[in-house]
Amino acid sequence: MTARIALTLPYPERDHIAGSAEGSIKLLEYGDYECPFCGDVQPVVKEIQRRLGDELLFAFRHFTLSNIHPHAEHAAESAEAAGAQGNFWGMHDLLYENQGALEDENLVEYAAELGLDGTRLIREVTSEVYARRIREDFKSGVRGGVNGTPTFSSTGSVTTAHVI
Repeated sequence: MTARIALTLPYPERDHIAGSAEGSIKLLEYGDYECPFCGDVQPVVKEIQRRLGDELLFAFRHFTLSNIHPHAEHAAESAEAAGAQGNFWGMHDLLYENQGALEDENLVEYAAELGLDGTRLIREVTSEVYARRIREDFKSGVRGGVNGTPTFSSTGSVTTAHVI
């Protein structure tokens, strides 16, 4: 099922971006680390990034569906906490690779695997240090018409993709 929605494009000064800020192609994903559809689409996103290289600016925003994914909020918090330690994308990838293991103790393990301060990370997660940022991402998606994950925006058009 495909739905067209009007969303803003990525803001390199605010969003987590991969690729070149000068990339001629801009792709924004609203995702949830516990969403199986988001997990299914990650290899496709990685292949797009590989093929387009510096032509692509890819950004990720949180759209946690906590009512159906009980670990999504802490997973998003851990990605933000990892970002504060300089490794958002490493944690992002580990969370999607390990969607079945998103308990707090798993998040500490992933932090260690990435060489991050796990004590700091879990303290920030459980204190909801990044909750405001995650809510801002969610609200921007709602304002743009996002109602499921994953949702993508590219050059002004958006598609919600449920991968089978």
